[in-house]
Amino acid sequence: MASRAGPRAAGTDGSDFQHRERVALHYQMSVTLKYEIKKLIYVHLVLWLLLVAKMSVGHLRLLSHDQVAMPYQWEYPYLLSIVPSILGLLSFPRNNISYLVLSMISMGLFSIAPLIYGSMEMFPAAQQLYRHGKAYRFLFGFSAVSVMYLVLVLAVQVHAWQLHYSKKLLDSWFTSTQEKKRK
Repeated sequence: MASRAGPRAAGTDGSDFQHRERVALHYQMSVTLKYEIKKLIYVHLVLWLLLVAKMSVGHLRLLSHDQVAMPYQWEYPYLLSIVPSILGLLSFPRNNISYLVLSMISMGLFSIAPLIYGSMEMFPAAQQLYRHGKAYRFLFGFSAVSVMYLVLVLAVQVHAWQLHYSKKLLDSWFTSTQEKKRK
């Protein structure tokens, strides 16, 4: 075997790598998908912390009502959306299929459902803002409904990609499990 600086092994031109072992595709996919899901979880964590900060400032009245409005009703159940993210992170070290499935199911219940409810709850205020130009809730001088719809759209995208990658990861883990059973 040749060292980095030394000569190539005798009798080879470097094209004999075909026979060497490679990492199986489902293991490569597993690592890549875990990385992508972790990035999405961290983005979700930032959104979640911003929402917690907004709600805390609103309830504790640290700023005037003109600066930070009281939270919408959908924001309270959305606080539970951290649970699916924690379950997802707990499923990664040992490829725990049960935790990943629980994460996907609870994401629909604690993340997607409050976002759907939030879009319906804020719709009349958004309609009034765009038809008549009147807003009654504000976040630092901006219309609260506009800012919260922006957060809502971003959160929907994060959770949708997280569900998509989780499903692909689950399929990858099932492939790995099925290959082990055949041997």
